[in-house]
Amino acid sequence: MLPCVHAAPAAARAETLPAQSATARAAQPFTPAELARMRAGAQRVTILRDKWGIPHVFGKTDADAVFGMVYAQAEDDFNRVELNYINAMGRLAEVEGEKEIWRDLRMKLYIDPAAMKAKYAASPAWLKKLMDAFADGLNHYLVTHPQVRPKLIARFEPWMALSFSEGSIGGDIESIELKRLEDFYGKPRQAASASAAAAPFDARAPRLAALADGDKGFDAEPKGSNGFAIAPKLSADGRALLMINPHTSFYFRPEIHMASEQGLNAYGAVTWGQFFIYQGFNDRLGWMHTSGGGDVIDEYLETVSERGGKFYYRYGKQERALRAVPIALPYKTADGMATRTVTAYFSHHGPVVRAEGGKWVAVKMMDDPVHALMQSYARTKARNYAEFVKVMQLRTNSSNNTVYADGDGNIAYFHGNFVPRRDVRFDWTKPVDGSNPATEWKGLHAVKETITVFNPQSGYISNTNNWPCTGFGASSPDCARYPAYMWSLPQNARGIHAERVLHDARGVTLDNLIARAYDSYLTAFEPLVPAVLRDWDALPAGDPLKARLAAQAAALRGWDLRFSTVSVPTSLAVYWGQEMVKASAARAREQGVPVVDFIQTGLTSRERLDALARASAKLEADFGSWQTPWGEINRFQRISGDVDQHYDDGKPSYPVAFTSANWGSLASFGMVAKQTTKRIYGDRGNSFVAAVEFGPRVRAKSILAGGESGDPASPHFADQAELYSRGEFKDVLFYKEDIEKALERRYHPGE
Repeated sequence: MLPCVHAAPAAARAETLPAQSATARAAQPFTPAELARMRAGAQRVTILRDKWGIPHVFGKTDADAVFGMVYAQAEDDFNRVELNYINAMGRLAEVEGEKEIWRDLRMKLYIDPAAMKAKYAASPAWLKKLMDAFADGLNHYLVTHPQVRPKLIARFEPWMALSFSEGSIGGDIESIELKRLEDFYGKPRQAASASAAAAPFDARAPRLAALADGDKGFDAEPKGSNGFAIAPKLSADGRALLMINPHTSFYFRPEIHMASEQGLNAYGAVTWGQFFIYQGFNDRLGWMHTSGGGDVIDEYLETVSERGGKFYYRYGKQERALRAVPIALPYKTADGMATRTVTAYFSHHGPVVRAEGGKWVAVKMMDDPVHALMQSYARTKARNYAEFVKVMQLRTNSSNNTVYADGDGNIAYFHGNFVPRRDVRFDWTKPVDGSNPATEWKGLHAVKETITVFNPQSGYISNTNNWPCTGFGASSPDCARYPAYMWSLPQNARGIHAERVLHDARGVTLDNLIARAYDSYLTAFEPLVPAVLRDWDALPAGDPLKARLAAQAAALRGWDLRFSTVSVPTSLAVYWGQEMVKASAARAREQGVPVVDFIQTGLTSRERLDALARASAKLEADFGSWQTPWGEINRFQRISGDVDQHYDDGKPSYPVAFTSANWGSLASFGMVAKQTTKRIYGDRGNSFVAAVEFGPRVRAKSILAGGESGDPASPHFADQAELYSRGEFKDVLFYKEDIEKALERRYHPGE
């Protein structure tokens, strides 16, 4: 995401306003000239809905296409469009109540409407046209759908597009911990200042604090994605292939196609409310983003003192005044609206977000929303590798890696894009001394200085949010050649899996690429199953677990470590793995080790065996037998259009074979909602997935979790659900003649 230095918290008063709906407060009438402009814009746009409800938006200009594609998104799920902007602008508490004020504060540390309006006014003319069309398209939807009652935003403004310009599921801003933000700004500032000379900084403190914030026993379902690219020499038809496989919360992005007479022709996944295809392809090339490139966010320990009611921080041999900015945090109450005003503090490094070991911690991250939006949109119009790299030179994609393929037969990889240049003497994985000028960023690395791969000799590229040191076979980069901050994540089970399914790839077709991306092997259990079998073998005959786990040991001994809906060992292994995670999560996190890695080496024999016994007991309690096939347990269900999904064992669902990405499944299906059911219902992982073949004519297949619409009454709410559950893809209708053959509806926005 992006930041904008503005201000925020400190403590205080809450004033209650008269009861009044948020919509009424936000609503502004549209002038006759505005209405006429929107009507004229709608007439320049044609939307073709295919048999799956996918909108194919055609406009004369790029701005027309933007108008139509945001209008189409609003048709499919205005609730999610609006909520994304409510959250992006730090206004969630106005809808959800006081519990969200700290989330709002986090956003308002960076998103300031006045600053955004100024940035909009100074933007290039072509970008302003797109932002204008963005606002007109959403406003035209509201005007033509008076029955829709916005929660808060009854009028969209062009500058709002700058508050949400990058598209990732978790932006950079979300790295700031809400609980610690509240701890710092929810208490009198003097108390925090008095500790400024307290104990030295403890590097373990952030990990321990995160643990204390609330440990549910499970690692969160892994965020991120898989991206694969296949060179022509490994493909059946001598053409480059791209696998687009985001792992997001389901229904976070719909599928859409936008085209104009100005050279735009992009298809893929768009984050609700944004006007660019985030992960997708055009008729010449494609791009897939995976999360977690380099280390792009730094924390600075500021040495703070107080004089005369003002706060100062040390920098070199001087002291500088911390900038103090009051921020109003309105929130909904049972009686109307109230506002809490707090004072935020900023050093030149960025906003102060917490205290740590007697210091105040300021966060520095990318702050360039205009160029970020320019880059997000412009890459969708690139026609070849040179043009794509030119767009990458903007260096404002701060949270992603990029896997690339094109019609010229090129494949490429960019590990990150926005990478600050820093002094390698410091450990940038920890907060650094803000008083030392040597810790300042020294500009950005050029794209050519970052970890990039172009047409590797191996003929393939993969990334699974893992390090860039593997994933390209013998062509993998030597990570030792780069500063440690160039890559921030380790290897993972999916990375190992991806390397195996691609290293011997030959004659790859679209269907074969999909099959490799859904390969059923569960890499994480490779060390775990042999270990527990050795544990069981070593048990003395008189140990109660010897007999109790005999059948389970036999089932695991005969398992090929592959998932399927009829597999009993898959059920047993997943529940066993979950029990081990529950038992060891605290130790793993205290040591700063991913918990799934920890259980492979950090448990005793008895702990592994006891976990297997508990897993068997849970399966028996919930399903009557531990010998329950995986497909009876792991299900896809969509029964509600709510953002927070709820599930019901008594309602229809589909069996799903693939598992959580935690276990090395390339196709990811995990549950993050609070589980009140016996069955597992996935709501995060494979969402929009596409395989693309480039050439004189693009061929592609895709699948979307559930369906295009967020309305349970729509025929396209769950029309892809059964296909999705089987990992079966539909043909992408990219060319107009193909869309016409499967046309459901043709219309102008507002008709």
